[in-house]
Amino acid sequence: MLIRMEQPGGGRGDKFDELFNSNKANNIQSEMEILRSRPLMARVVDSLHLQFSYIAKGKIKSLNIYKQGPFLVDALQIADSSQGFTLNFKFLNDHEFRVNDDITIFTYGQVFKIRYGMFRLIRNAGGGGVSKEYTVTWSPTYSAAAAYAGAIAVSPKTAGTGILNIGMRTTNSIMGADIINKLMEEYSRYSVEQKNKTSDQTLEFIDQRLIDYGKKLDSAQHILLSYQQRNNLIDPAAQSSLYFSTLGETDKMINEETMKREMADFINSYLLDKRNEFNKSVVPSSLGLDDPTLNQLVGEYNRAQMERKRLIDGNTPTGNPLVVELTGYVEKLRTNILENLRNIKASINAAISNATRKSESSQAQLKTLPLKTKEQLEIVRNVEIYTGLYKLLQDEREQTAISRSANISNSDIINRAYPTTVPVKPNRKAIQILAILLGLGIPALIIFIGEILNDKVTTRFDVEKITTVPILGEIGHSYSKDALVVNKTTRSMVAEQFRIIRSNLQYVLNKKEKSVILVTSSFSGEGKSYITTNMGAVLALAGKKTVILEFDIRKPKLLSGLGVAKGPGITNYLIGKARLEDVVKPIPEQENLFVIGCGPVPPNPAELLLDQRVEDMFVWLRENFDYVLVDTAPVGMVSDAMTLGKFADSTLYLVRQGHTFKKQVALIDEFYQENKLPRVSIIINDVKLKPGYGYYGYGRYGYGYGYGYGSYYEEEIPPRNLFERALASFDIRRFFGRKKRK
Repeated sequence: MLIRMEQPGGGRGDKFDELFNSNKANNIQSEMEILRSRPLMARVVDSLHLQFSYIAKGKIKSLNIYKQGPFLVDALQIADSSQGFTLNFKFLNDHEFRVNDDITIFTYGQVFKIRYGMFRLIRNAGGGGVSKEYTVTWSPTYSAAAAYAGAIAVSPKTAGTGILNIGMRTTNSIMGADIINKLMEEYSRYSVEQKNKTSDQTLEFIDQRLIDYGKKLDSAQHILLSYQQRNNLIDPAAQSSLYFSTLGETDKMINEETMKREMADFINSYLLDKRNEFNKSVVPSSLGLDDPTLNQLVGEYNRAQMERKRLIDGNTPTGNPLVVELTGYVEKLRTNILENLRNIKASINAAISNATRKSESSQAQLKTLPLKTKEQLEIVRNVEIYTGLYKLLQDEREQTAISRSANISNSDIINRAYPTTVPVKPNRKAIQILAILLGLGIPALIIFIGEILNDKVTTRFDVEKITTVPILGEIGHSYSKDALVVNKTTRSMVAEQFRIIRSNLQYVLNKKEKSVILVTSSFSGEGKSYITTNMGAVLALAGKKTVILEFDIRKPKLLSGLGVAKGPGITNYLIGKARLEDVVKPIPEQENLFVIGCGPVPPNPAELLLDQRVEDMFVWLRENFDYVLVDTAPVGMVSDAMTLGKFADSTLYLVRQGHTFKKQVALIDEFYQENKLPRVSIIINDVKLKPGYGYYGYGRYGYGYGYGYGSYYEEEIPPRNLFERALASFDIRRFFGRKKRK
């Protein structure tokens, strides 16, 4: 929108323009505030009937259906126009509906009366199809105008120009375009109305003065006519042209000065009248008072009055500092004008006195002239004064009327607003990009934080990163309830992994015929007894005579896992109360596999292992068995494994996934580098399936799990979780059968 910046005095350029200030200068900031003002928006609301807002309620979201709904609400009567209300319409079909959950059914055109007033629905020719539910909200004009005015954004397009950008964010682009277009139109009408109002005030002032001076002129002319008729006077001036010429000049001067004095008196009385203090926006013209100071003061006074009135019309409070300042400035100018008028009248009176003296001198020369001639001249002088004033006002009235008919708006609409189908908010592409970034970033952050905070071994890489100790193999998680999962007929994944470790073990032992293997870990719970038992079983299946020693004297649990009854064991032999031949027990249903239990738990297990009989025991075992597996206590907690290490040929060190701390893996590296344990190798135990990889613990050997490997391994079926057990216990057929019977 273009705002034309008019300059003061841009009209006819005479005294009336200066006094009434009909062509005042525009302030672009003031025009922007007027565009955002509530009174102007109220005109838009009334014009577009925006007191009603129409919302179509959906399952996911509600839509503003301005001009797009199937109906319009016709308010025949509103009970309380100062309060807003909401109407809910539920349509039963294309033409029947209920109002505010009332049971009464209405149709289009039917008047319904509720506590908010009387209404009816009329069809909207340009609307769409009928939905199920609508909400119509009515707001008072002032409230609706306040809401819409607050959404209007006005800004200069370029600094130093009068072009303004007007924008509005709404949930309905058609409504936003209509509001902006109507706002620009109403602003144009408003600017024309303001100009016409100034012209109307000028015309009203002139009309009042014409009536007053018309009456005075008629009275003076009637007196002159009556005097001439009574005294039969035609042309007394012909009697003495010289004296009358002088007298005429003085009379003319007196007439002019008297006219100026009367105009000054009129302006003075106008300013002193309290009724004209602020209710009128201008003061009357100085007319024939050609005093530059007076004209400047009157022009400043009128401009200040108009600026103050403009702020008041723009809803600026009277207590606003700018209004208070303008009020004081107006009062100061009024006082200065009155003071200037007193000076002007004093000057006029002096001039009149001087002219009167000259006239009296001339009149003295006319003593011989009849007294009637003198009286006639006085009457003629009054007639001329009123005739001049009347003609002046008539000319000004005609010019003002012509100017009023030529008033145009001080704004032009350059581009009208048009609705768009592309939403400006929310930004769909930005939200999608943000969603993708969050979808990738949050899981990555969670994984990163989890890796940072995780201090336990989760993958084979965690072990290889900390230590150079060779990894003999990995044992997956077994769902079997038995401790011994390896036998002649077993083809499970875990059993095959034990067989792979058996093959790898040959390279560690350099294919020695008879070997002692020590099994230990960092602390309890890492599966030493489980690994020892099944390693013994897998070696026995290869035809090797194997014995398992339960050397975890402090916390023995190997025999209980195998289901072998407790009896005399290692401690009995070490204290000399049993022979080795008597404590060796075969494991049921397992060929070539034997076990020596711990026996009673002694009070001094560490000192007991230092006895010479321990060495004798290993000598005997090497002579009678191919493999001796020693299940010892955790090396990270007690020294038993260190003591027994000198009798072993190799050490199987257990690391359990999700159980062993990473810092404990460094302990293994210490044993390996310093040879505190013989030929240390690591077995990673209880490796669970990691989603997305299909292998045990990112295993190097790619142990397939379950699906797709049925021709090589027996598939282990994991136990049901809580949800699966609950689902299995739920009888779907019985549930639907009951429902159907009901």
